[in-house]
Amino acid sequence: MPIDIRPATVFEDTAAVLGPKNPDANACWCLSYRLLPKENRDLQRTARGERVRGLVQEDPPPGVLAYDDGVPAGWAGIHPRADTSFAATRKIPHLDETPVWSLWCVRVRPGHRGKGISHALVNGAVEFARSHGAPAVEAYPVDNRGAKVDLTMAYVGTRSLFEAAGFTMAATTDSVLNGFPRVLMRLDLTP
Repeated sequence: MPIDIRPATVFEDTAAVLGPKNPDANACWCLSYRLLPKENRDLQRTARGERVRGLVQEDPPPGVLAYDDGVPAGWAGIHPRADTSFAATRKIPHLDETPVWSLWCVRVRPGHRGKGISHALVNGAVEFARSHGAPAVEAYPVDNRGAKVDLTMAYVGTRSLFEAAGFTMAATTDSVLNGFPRVLMRLDLTP
């Protein structure tokens, strides 16, 4: 069965990919870039999951999910940049006034890796943004030049993952993750 990409509108499926095993753990829930820094810092433990429960009910929801044979297997966080912490960061440049969408997280659950789900998530996230009128999508992956990236830091993706989806490098950044520079990749969606 092919990988199915759907908007993240079902909390239980989103929690299966993003939530911690212990509901009281202080996990990211992919909120670090979605929220402004103060709100992100203030939300603790179960409140983080409850915040995601609210976000999946919004239009548009906070990202897309990948289903592998009907099982929630992956996530891509994508939303208008203006609604993310990237709107205020100084480390990742703003190229112009285009109301771009940011794709900041690509995560595949253990047991589902090695099946091309990351590629499907990036492509599905782009189509999701396109369907909501996005003129362009930006991503901020590491430029690892083929070197191994620690799995805990691989959520931002790699330059080659986004190049495979048609993104081009638009700018360098002042951001570094896991010892690798992050680059600004962009895909224009206008005809």
